[in-house]
Amino acid sequence: MEEGKRQKQIAGLLNEEMNIIFQRLGLNMIDGGMVSISSVKITPDLLEARFYLSFFQVKDAKAALHKVEERGHEIKKELTARVRHQLRSMPVLKFFQDDTLDYVFKMEEIFKKIKEEPKDDEKPSND
Repeated sequence: MEEGKRQKQIAGLLNEEMNIIFQRLGLNMIDGGMVSISSVKITPDLLEARFYLSFFQVKDAKAALHKVEERGHEIKKELTARVRHQLRSMPVLKFFQDDTLDYVFKMEEIFKKIKEEPKDDEKPSND
């Protein structure tokens, strides 16, 4: 189902504000790696906001995600203060790991292996 205009507006607002909050709270750098918000999805009823986090050169992405979740109350409090004039009620915040980059790297490796394999018509014949 396609996102509505209001969903996209709220997602954009939350994404922008959350990036500022991550910088202020020091959550954009965890374990020597970088954490960024790759996308925000809002449910059609506007009651839940799903933040997809991308981890770059973070040793343990699950532990980093857990650190963000532990500070969820603090994040929500600050986010609520920042958007209180734009939203009637604050959606529930949920954090997920965005594994799109991992998927892309795996696909590139597979394509590289396929390209390196000799094709059937290039194999020497045993006549």
